[in-house]
Amino acid sequence: MLTQKQILAWLEEVKDPEIPVLSLVDLGIINTVEVNDNQVKIEITPTFVGCPALEVMRQDIKDTLLKHGARSVEVEVNYKQPWTSDRLSERGREALRQFGLAPPPKGKVLVEDLEVLENVPCPRCGSTRTGLKNPFGPTLCRSIHYCMDCREAFEQFKPV
Repeated sequence: MLTQKQILAWLEEVKDPEIPVLSLVDLGIINTVEVNDNQVKIEITPTFVGCPALEVMRQDIKDTLLKHGARSVEVEVNYKQPWTSDRLSERGREALRQFGLAPPPKGKVLVEDLEVLENVPCPRCGSTRTGLKNPFGPTLCRSIHYCMDCREAFEQFKPV
């Protein structure tokens, strides 16, 4: 008989397609896991409405759980409960840093203007002498910054 704990452990294998060092569990998009006689129902909330990786994530969840012995897997998407960057685990924040992305600040950060994206700690050297170069990165969830100390460009996972 499958357990919720087992399912969550297997979901650690499922990585974000855009940030392959970050599991969907550490990303904080897994809302609920229900197990009933080896039939699994997962509810997820994407980081952004219209996330282009949503279908890939859904299929990866199904494939991984079926590989481990689930008889059937249903993945529902919930937009009623919005995802926030506070849902990132500590391990996820460290994975972002190791990948070269600055994690978003902790706490309820309401982005009312772009000032919250200034002076982001550089994931390479830790300096806060950084500046926002472009609020629009390669994906909706990232912005582009520059460090004045190590002189490296880097991306930040935006606070939401």
